[in-house]
Amino acid sequence: MPFPFRPPAQRLLSSLAVLATFWTTAALAATPVDEARQLVVVTAPSWDAPAGHLQAYERGDGGWRPHGDGFDVALGRNGSAWGLGLHPSQQDGPHKREGDGRSPAGVFGIGEAFGYASRIGGALPYRPMLASNYCMDVPDSPLYNRIVDAEAVGSEAVAGSTEPMRLDLHNDGDRRYREGFVIEHNPQAVPGQGSCIFAHLWRQPGEATAGCTAMEPGHMTALLAWLDPAVHPLFVLLPEAEYRRLQQSWGLPATAGAAP
Repeated sequence: MPFPFRPPAQRLLSSLAVLATFWTTAALAATPVDEARQLVVVTAPSWDAPAGHLQAYERGDGGWRPHGDGFDVALGRNGSAWGLGLHPSQQDGPHKREGDGRSPAGVFGIGEAFGYASRIGGALPYRPMLASNYCMDVPDSPLYNRIVDAEAVGSEAVAGSTEPMRLDLHNDGDRRYREGFVIEHNPQAVPGQGSCIFAHLWRQPGEATAGCTAMEPGHMTALLAWLDPAVHPLFVLLPEAEYRRLQQSWGLPATAGAAP
């Protein structure tokens, strides 16, 4: 039986409908963690909780499986809030702002490692910090949300920054930035949306942060030895209720508190 004749315009509309269906299906199937083979997942009891629990995961042929034991971490003194990262924009809940004392929630890239030593073990790119290194947390600065060297950009360019990266030299031996890595919140450096977000050491066990994620030194050293940029590691932080709501649609590992 011959195929029925369809005018060119009708054939074009039909083809466009097929393409639209294909791309819609592909978009729905995509998740913020599709490319990742390592995840650092932090869950908190609520938006306002200044502490949470960290569990690392790695993905193989059988899906996500825990890597090592989980442990407690400190978060922002005022809890967490939606940040700017790899996840879709969210309407409900607080949103991260500069100086709000909240850790950004969502899915984020993991950037370079940094610290006081000239070199460390591990595969992440590593940047040793100098007395002249600052992270710019001044929203109207053209260097906002970047770690810069005052020797290169000039002392006037870092004026007003409250984030010297050698805290031990600027704050009486402070160890917090002795080892850490960048959490890539607000990578476009949108002014006022939050800056200088790191995973770093805590000064005292459980001490809340200004918006970072802090932990004991042994746990940080183990994470830095494990993280591998070749497998696209990501950092995830969510309140437990949001994790349960988004776990399946975002392709996240099942946890004790999440739906199977």
